[in-house]
Amino acid sequence: MNQYESVVIINPNVAEDTIKSLIDRFSTLINNDGKVEKVEELGKKKLAYEIGKEKEGYYVVFDFDAKPSLIAELERNYRITDEVIKFIVIKK
Repeated sequence: MNQYESVVIINPNVAEDTIKSLIDRFSTLINNDGKVEKVEELGKKKLAYEIGKEKEGYYVVFDFDAKPSLIAELERNYRITDEVIKFIVIKK
């Protein structure tokens, strides 16, 4: 298993309970085939540039161990989730 870090930017207009459910959903997905080490909520921050007319985003950082096959499924879930406006997954 490899170590990964994923930064997800969620639309800031989403309700707080929806943000919590998204974090739980992504954590559960990772834990199915890996292990979440840490989830860090950085909160609302100003974006470097506008993304879809949004100037702010809610940042969440996941540190986890997983098999490389999980990354494609995780990125697919990020793409189909309307509340996620940007994401990146990097191998440490």
